[in-house]
Amino acid sequence: MDLTQRLENCYSGAVFDVMRELGLKDGLLPRHLKSLDPEVTVCGPVSTVLGRPDTSLTEDESLLRWTELLGKAPAGHVVVCQPQDDDRALMGELSAETLQFRGVRGYVVDGGCRDVSFIRKMKFPVFCRFTTPRDIVAAWTPQEYEVPIMIGEITIQSGDYILGDQDGVVVLPGIHAESIINRVEEVMQTENLVRKAILEGVHPQEAYLRHRKF
Repeated sequence: MDLTQRLENCYSGAVFDVMRELGLKDGLLPRHLKSLDPEVTVCGPVSTVLGRPDTSLTEDESLLRWTELLGKAPAGHVVVCQPQDDDRALMGELSAETLQFRGVRGYVVDGGCRDVSFIRKMKFPVFCRFTTPRDIVAAWTPQEYEVPIMIGEITIQSGDYILGDQDGVVVLPGIHAESIINRVEEVMQTENLVRKAILEGVHPQEAYLRHRKF
């Protein structure tokens, strides 16, 4: 399996624990970023977008730039967007369907989203900060692609990996992703041993002392 497939079998809590254990910055994005559908997770290598509000644009100019963004999004990746915007939806039904059709694995934005019920029905992973009917027409533009961006205190670069689930969203630095995933898999195996011991009647403290994991 490749790293994405292996990471899909992990969960954010274990990744967080392992990054702490390895002495890495925890990679945890702000807790206000939530999945539109709690049952839908997001996982894969990152492709970044940096944008900004721009009310000098015409409707046509803004939509041409937005559709360029959708066309640039690489298949097999999760698009992570820092829109520098607290007012508008940076994802909607038609855009989500476009990305899904083109093989993009999901979309994470430090901003808004709309058309929630439609996106939930298609099961396309979208994590966002808020929802609003207000869109980006004549008001927002992408600036740069595949550049470092910041969400909260975490710097995110193309080539990093991201995992988002019901607990939150964590970013794995690309250069450490394989070693993190290797260790997470070991931790999850150990957790299974602890679980087995407890379900066999072992005192939880004894189970912890046997495996040094809980």
